[in-house]
Amino acid sequence: MKQTVAYLNSNDGSSILAFGEQDRLRIEKATSLTQLEDFFKRNEGLFRFGCLSYDLKQGLHDVVSFNPDAIEFPDICFWVPEFVVRMDQENFEFLQGEKNEERLEFINTVLEEETNTNFHQHDFHFQPQLSEEAYLEKVRILQEHIQRGDIYEVNFCQEYRAENVAIRNVWDAYFKLNHLTQAPHSAFVAFDEFAVFCGSPERFLRKKENRLISQPIKGTARRSADPNEDEMLKRSLEKDPKERSENVMIVDLVRNDLSRVAAKDSVVVDELCGVYTYETVHQLISTISCELRAGVSFSDIMNATFPMGSMTGAPKRRAMELIESNENFKRGLYSGSIGYLDPQGNFDFNVVIRTLIYNSEKNVLSCSVGSAITIQSDPEKEYEECLIKVRRIMEGINE
Repeated sequence: MKQTVAYLNSNDGSSILAFGEQDRLRIEKATSLTQLEDFFKRNEGLFRFGCLSYDLKQGLHDVVSFNPDAIEFPDICFWVPEFVVRMDQENFEFLQGEKNEERLEFINTVLEEETNTNFHQHDFHFQPQLSEEAYLEKVRILQEHIQRGDIYEVNFCQEYRAENVAIRNVWDAYFKLNHLTQAPHSAFVAFDEFAVFCGSPERFLRKKENRLISQPIKGTARRSADPNEDEMLKRSLEKDPKERSENVMIVDLVRNDLSRVAAKDSVVVDELCGVYTYETVHQLISTISCELRAGVSFSDIMNATFPMGSMTGAPKRRAMELIESNENFKRGLYSGSIGYLDPQGNFDFNVVIRTLIYNSEKNVLSCSVGSAITIQSDPEKEYEECLIKVRRIMEGINE
């Protein structure tokens, strides 16, 4: 078995590296979170890292996917690392496990990979699994549902796939992607046949003591190499009524989700439609938080909030049903989450977007992308937004 590794990288000089295993839970098709809660309880007081697939929705919401699955990522995979290291620039602290020469050598190897920009060349041939014409038609169908009042907003996604892929150095591939994206919720995960190269700008949920925070993204604008045009694009995004309405709809959904686990009258919108700039795009991000009710468990929180509203739509369940009937691939880990719980039960989980997912046994590399569809959406512009988000990743990994 390959070494299990997670590297959660905030791209501000700090990161967490976890490697090795003490205990593991892998569930291909999960019907509930009961086994995960049991796993957490038997490993209380330890770090627990893991992945939650979008398709966990079947167990949580009874929304089944019959779409093709090129990657076959498990619904749940969590493990207790042997070693957890907090890294700050070139300084590091062992939070779990004792350091020795062999472990320090592994850490130094990771640091060398991170600083080495002489990346390997690739020639991955990504093919869209949905034609532009079919995409436009699907968006129009979804807008008919919006017109009828079935939903208000839906996140519609498409997959790009490369086959016959052999990645010799998965660390190199991750750092190459990270060099392009520089995202604050970036992650690299490798276990068994899977490697995940995640350049996510979005936080799903963070729990610190009794406070729960969600930061959904809705609203995207391209970057420009010209500083004046770039500033114009940023300000245009900030004032765009369509982009703001998309964001506000999801804020309302998140407020409702959090209210299911929140102490009375504690749900607040800390920031509405803040503009944040990343290497490849400008984004609108809102922050919603609450105080948790006494006795609320991790499973209670996930049952109330997962999958995240920014990747589903509103109302959530009906949006997920329409996603399944109109998309032509199984999302798997894409639209899911990667993160960890610390020994005190605090946690931090991202949203798996701007991500390449690799299955080394099937030699398949998947890159998916989506956007929010509302009644105001122009199908052609939504297609272009998807290309803005994903083109730099697919082209950049081959440079």
